[in-house]
Amino acid sequence: MSKIKINNDQHILRHKTSARFGHWLLVICFFTTALSGLAFFFPDFAWLTEILGTPQIARFVHPFTGIIMFCAFWMLCMMYWKYNIPEKNDLVWLKNIKEVLKGNEHEVSDNGKYNLGQKLLFWTLMLAMITLLVTGIIMWRQYFSDKFPIPIIRIAILLHSASAFALFTGILVHMYMAFWVKGSIRGMVEGWVTVRWAKKHHPRWFREDVLPQLEKDLEAKVKN
Repeated sequence: MSKIKINNDQHILRHKTSARFGHWLLVICFFTTALSGLAFFFPDFAWLTEILGTPQIARFVHPFTGIIMFCAFWMLCMMYWKYNIPEKNDLVWLKNIKEVLKGNEHEVSDNGKYNLGQKLLFWTLMLAMITLLVTGIIMWRQYFSDKFPIPIIRIAILLHSASAFALFTGILVHMYMAFWVKGSIRGMVEGWVTVRWAKKHHPRWFREDVLPQLEKDLEAKVKN
C-alpha cells in the first residue's frame, strides 16, 4: 500500500495525443462512410448523400473514407489490443452484470484498463472492420469488382451489409457507454481523467499501471 497520499482530483493520463487523434479521425470517417452507405442501402435515405454534395461525390468518397477509417482503427488496435485480451477476472464482471448496469461496477469487479464489455466491443469492431475492408474491395466497382465472379460479389454485399450493421450498432453502444460513464468523453477529448475516476472504474489499471508512476514522480519532487 502506498505511503504517499494521492490527491483524488489529480489528473492522470488516460489516452495519449496519438490515440486521441486516431479516435477522432475514425469518428469523422465513420459518420461520413456510414451515412453515405446508409443512403446507398436504403433509398429512403438517399437525401443523406447531399451532405457530401451529390450522390456521385458520395459514391466516390465512401470507399476512401472507409479505408482511412480502417487505418485509424488499426492504429488504435496496435496501441490497445494488449489491454483487450480477456482474462479470468472478466468472468466476475460478467457474473455481476446486474450490479454493473446499476452503476456499482467498482463494487463487484477489479477492472484493468478495460472491462469485459469494452473488450467484447473491441473485438467485435475489429472483426467488422476487417470484413468491411475485404468485402468493400471486392465490391469496389471502379477498380476491383470486375476481377471477381458475380456470386462472390453478392456474398460480399451481404457480408458488407451485415458487418456495417454490426459496426453501426457497436458504435452506438460505445457512444452510450461514453455518455453513461461520466468523465469518459473528457478522457478522449483532453486525454486525462482524475485519480477518483480511475479508482472507481478501472481500479486494477490504476493500482498496477498508474500508481507506481505517480509515486515515482512524487518521490522525485520530494527529493528535489
